[in-house]
Parts: sequence; C-alpha cells; structure tokens
Amino acid sequence: MPQNKAESPVQDIYELLLEAAKKQDKKKRTQLLQEIGVKEFFEEGTITIDKKTCKGVECKLCIEACPTNALYWKTGEIGIAEELCVYCAACVWSCVVDNCIQITRKRPNGETETISTQKQVLTLLDTINSTKRAKITKELFLGEVALKGTINRKKKT
Repeated sequence: MPQNKAESPVQDIYELLLEAAKKQDKKKRTQLLQEIGVKEFFEEGTITIDKKTCKGVECKLCIEACPTNALYWKTGEIGIAEELCVYCAACVWSCVVDNCIQITRKRPNGETETISTQKQVLTLLDTINSTKRAKITKELFLGEVALKGTINRKKKT
C-alpha cells in the first residue's frame, strides 16, 4: 500500500542534494561579489548568448561593458561565468546585435523581466528614472505645500 507523502518523514535524496547545492552556490556567489564590491539587486536570473548571431570575434564590447567580468573571451566565442553575473544588462546595452544576449531576471518583488535589445534596456532605465523623478517631485512638492501652510498659519497669529 503506497504511503501518503504528507505522512512520510522520508525526503527525496535528490531534493536534499539539490537544495544543498543551491545554498552552496548562493554562498559562493555572495562571497565572490562581496570580494569585488558589487551589490546584487536581483534574486535570480539567467544569461544566454546566441553563438550564431554573436559578433564577439569582431567587437567584444559586452566583455568590456561587464562590471563583474562575468563575460570573458574563450577560444572563438564569448564565455559566461554565471556565478559572477549580476544581470545588470550592461552587456545587452553594449551589444551591436539585437537578441544576441538575453537576460532573464527576477526582481525582489517577484516580477520577472526579460531583456535582449538595447531598446528594452533604454525603456527600462527610462521607466526607473521616471519613477524616481516622480517620487522626488511629489516629496518636494508635498513638503513645500506643508511648509507654506505652516508659515501661513504663523503669519495669521
């Protein structure tokens, strides 16, 4: 008679090993990034390079743009050191070929985004900057209105 999983205290060894490997990889990644002084903004992500469309032999711009040296030149192609990549999209921004480098990343709020063209990077940066500008403007404006209200009340008394 098969046992119910909820009642069984036995865990799958594969799941335990996979979980331990993920923890070890995360610890190694944190240590590597801490050593080079880079802050991690995204919980998880992936980076892929389409070797068929990559012009890496000619340009190597993505390697120069990478702040963590996660991209490197290996025999005849661009290599990726996944544990160093912070999914910042600097490589996508510098790449001369659209959809050559694809980054999929997960934000701390759970939102997942995929970036593979310069236009997508520019749109993302513009959205982030617009949001920051709106927040600062709102804080300044509301603070100024509150300050004027306080001054007007003092003048009346």
